[in-house]
Amino acid sequence: MLKGHPKGLLVAFFANMGERFGFYTMMACLVFFLQARYDLNPADAGNYYSWFYFAIYALALIGGIIADATQKYKTVILVGILTMLGGYILMATPGLTLGFSLLALLIIAFGNGLFKGNLQALVGQMYDDPKYSHLRDSAFSIFYMGINIGAFFAPSAANGIRNWFLSTKGYIYDADLASLCNQFIGGRLQDTTTLQDLASKAYSGSITDLMSFSQNYIDAFATGYNYAFGVAAAAMIISLVVYILFMKKLPNKEKKAAAKIEVSELSKTVVFTAISAIAVAVVVYLISQQIDIAFAFGLFGAFVAGSFKMSTKEERPRVISLMLVFTVVIFFWMSFHQNGLTLSLFARDYTVKAVGPFTYLFFDIKSLLCVIAAIIGVVLLVKKNSTGANRGLGALLLVAGGLLSYWQYTMFTDVNAIEPEIFQQFNPIFIVFLTPVVVGFFALLNSRKKEPTTPKKIGIGMILAAFGFALMIVASLALASPASLGGAPSPDRISPYWLISTYFILTIAELFLSPMGISFVSKVAPQRFQGLMQGGWLLATALGNKLLVVGSMMWVAIDLWQLWGIFVVCCLLSAVFIFSQMKRLESSTK
Repeated sequence: MLKGHPKGLLVAFFANMGERFGFYTMMACLVFFLQARYDLNPADAGNYYSWFYFAIYALALIGGIIADATQKYKTVILVGILTMLGGYILMATPGLTLGFSLLALLIIAFGNGLFKGNLQALVGQMYDDPKYSHLRDSAFSIFYMGINIGAFFAPSAANGIRNWFLSTKGYIYDADLASLCNQFIGGRLQDTTTLQDLASKAYSGSITDLMSFSQNYIDAFATGYNYAFGVAAAAMIISLVVYILFMKKLPNKEKKAAAKIEVSELSKTVVFTAISAIAVAVVVYLISQQIDIAFAFGLFGAFVAGSFKMSTKEERPRVISLMLVFTVVIFFWMSFHQNGLTLSLFARDYTVKAVGPFTYLFFDIKSLLCVIAAIIGVVLLVKKNSTGANRGLGALLLVAGGLLSYWQYTMFTDVNAIEPEIFQQFNPIFIVFLTPVVVGFFALLNSRKKEPTTPKKIGIGMILAAFGFALMIVASLALASPASLGGAPSPDRISPYWLISTYFILTIAELFLSPMGISFVSKVAPQRFQGLMQGGWLLATALGNKLLVVGSMMWVAIDLWQLWGIFVVCCLLSAVFIFSQMKRLESSTK
């Protein structure tokens, strides 16, 4: 799969593993940490969560502008890694106030802004070489797969650290207990029967004072998450070392003479951009009555206006195509990144808390690795043109992985507890396994002259995402709404396979859209705006992440099936829009 690609591609995705590890640690834990440590309701926790993920991507604009202006892409990336490391170290510090935790998240987001878009720009620059240009789409798919290998381990590592710390205090993890403890401490829990029952199961000693237990459990629970964030810091150190040792493999973009910009022209651009931002923000505020969403759209409006104003007549058709794609992906990420918010709340409150031994094979990291080894063995055995050595390795992996999986299966009990954070491992592992399948599928279509263009792949991705949320509608039809439960977990629980299947479909949609979108930007962006336009892609992602708050707001306002229906409609309308603009988008890539 890596045949014919430059060596810098491997350096890029290994360097990015730390960022992905931290990203998925936050996706698995952040909302639960905020609710437990600071007694936040879902709407407030979702608001902070959406601001964090908005800032992670929106600040890529600043990183792109700095890198484009200095042409020192690799130096800006290095500073970004160091900044993210500092933020994760701060998040790993127990006992922080909410203000300091938010400051730590801002530091992480700023470092990510310096790092992420510029690394993507460097990957694109490698494929500006005609020798590699025909491999651009597959390169971004491989890059996307590689960076998600680290993400696969993040939820299990975070949970393992949290559970270890709880055990040192004599506690056992229970997903429902933190909320009940906070309600009891706050005087909002009228019936303490459930709390008393869960507490007696979660504590190895005797409980004589329920208030003391609740406060101590919350402290241990939240501190365990702090130490989990420390694992993300360790992953950033590994990425830092890899980047410093091998950064010479990444391309150096020589600084070209910058076109002179008259002061009067610059002033006009600033004024035009500011007016556009204010106008967009006012319109969005009148519609939504949400000042934060109005601000986010205003920033996006400023970016669009500034891009048009700075571009030449020759560059403008490309800029228009980019803006159309950016508009579409806003609604994809608003829907897709519910996996760290409303889908995580659904995993905690509506999915069964324990499963049988077969299903537990996929939730225990050791047994899952054994299953993965067996699957890889099968692939090596049946793969066309596989060498004798590869077939031998495949047979070994199949036998060893199969036997170890069966041994693990026999060690499990009839009922095995699962944790909601672990659902976050399915998206990255699906990415790793499905990327070769998707790349191979496109290669097959290409050999038959039937491969869809990059814009068509993006449109198909939106349709697939709609199917994923349609599955959640079916799963939720018989379930009570969160509002009717009054903050309590649902007494009716459904199989985890509903969520796993949804993540499977959403991952396929992501592979059709996200790496293809990054490839589209690197192909279409004017040369002098490469970092800025990668920042624009991430700004559109940021706006989608800010709109995550729609999910947490609706979580306590409407029925579950209606909530998922919002995302189905958004994805389908986006698909209709992008297919309506297909000729324009396809012409910009030629």
